Amino acid sequence: MHQSPTEEMPFRLTYGVDAIIPVEIRELSPRLLLGGVEEAVEKDLVDKTREMAHLSEMALKQRMTLHYNAKVLKRDFEPNDLVLRRNDVGLSTPREGKLTANWEGPYRVKEVVGSGAYKLERLDGREVSRTSNARNLRRFYS
Repeated sequence: MHQSPTEEMPFRLTYGVDAIIPVEIRELSPRLLLGGVEEAVEKDLVDKTREMAHLSEMALKQRMTLHYNAKVLKRDFEPNDLVLRRNDVGLSTPREGKLTANWEGPYRVKEVVGSGAYKLERLDGREVSRTSNARNLRRFYS
């Protein structure tokens, strides 16, 4: 069974030569008979193999990035939007247990501080001391 060029790439990249199976050692194959290939040609083949491996790696990374970004939910809030804040953020009190609510609020977005950071205030106008990240916020629909 003959390996495709992409299957033998790791061996060639690691050891600098093609893999030789025991049958080829006993019975010389055309590949071994032509083993006197110049170093420049061999180096060119290794460089070409590295380039092909690099291109296939970049294509795979790009496909993975596109797949991941398709599933990410972008959360942008404007001032005066009502939001809920994740309850497990910040200090917990001893009386809290596993049956407490996962989200608290609603809060009003007072100010957009930066990329994904928001200053919140309670509905009665009191400001929340810490900024909140968009990952820990959810839009509140009344």
